[in-house]
Amino acid sequence: MTNWERRIARAQALEQQYRAAAELLAFYRLIAGFQSRILPAPMDAEGPRFVKIPESLRYSIAPLLSLLEDSAPEPLAKTARILRYTQNWGGEIDPGDPAARFIYRVLLQPYAESLAQRHQPIPSTQQDCPYCGEPPVVAVLRPEGEGGKRSLICSLCFTEWDYRRLLCPRCGEEDHHKLPIYTNETFAHVRVEACDTCHTYVKSIDLTRNGHAVPEVDELAALPLDVWAAEHQYTKLQTNLFGL
Repeated sequence: MTNWERRIARAQALEQQYRAAAELLAFYRLIAGFQSRILPAPMDAEGPRFVKIPESLRYSIAPLLSLLEDSAPEPLAKTARILRYTQNWGGEIDPGDPAARFIYRVLLQPYAESLAQRHQPIPSTQQDCPYCGEPPVVAVLRPEGEGGKRSLICSLCFTEWDYRRLLCPRCGEEDHHKLPIYTNETFAHVRVEACDTCHTYVKSIDLTRNGHAVPEVDELAALPLDVWAAEHQYTKLQTNLFGL
C-alpha cells in the first residue's frame, strides 16, 4: 500500500468514527486521491526550497481547478472557477490568499514528498523540517522501550525527524511546568501539546495507544482539540492543508 493509499483508507475509516469531521475527511479523500495521481518529481528536479509551482506540475493545475469547482466548499470553488476561466495562474503563489495557498500545497505536497524520499535521513534537532525548512504540522509518539519517542512531521514533504519530548518546537521552552498537555477521551490517542511561553501548540498522535493511526490524517479528524486550544488562547504552530 502506498502512502497515499494508506492516508485515503485511514480517512475513510475515521469518517465513520468521528462524524463531526466526516465532511472534511471526505473532501480530504478526494484531494488525496488527486495527489496520488501526480507524477513524482523528475530525477533532475531541484529542491528543497519551493517558491512557485514547478514546471512539471503545470499540467495538473487545470484538472485540480475542475475538481475544486465541482467538490470544494463554495469560497474555494469560486476561486477555482475564477482561476480556470481567467487562466490567471502562472505558478506564482500569493501567501496572503488562503485559496491560492491551498491549491499550491495540494500540487506541491506529493512532489516534495517524492524528492524528500530520495535523500538519506538528515539527523536533526531543529524546529523546522531538516529537508525543506517548513514547520511541522503534527508530532508523533512512537513506541520505544517502555515509553514513546517523539518526532515531528513536516507540513509539506512529510519528512519525519526526532525531537525531544519536553521541548517546545516553536520557542524551545523546556520547563515541563510551562508545557501543558490536553487530552479528551473522544480522541484517546491524540493530545494537544501546548506552550505557555509562546502560546502555541501542536497536536500529537500517540502510536503507543493506537498503532493504526496515520498522523497527518488523524490530526485532521481531531478538530475539537483545535477548538479547545483556540478557546485557551493557543495558536497552532502550523496549520494543516486546509488551513485549520
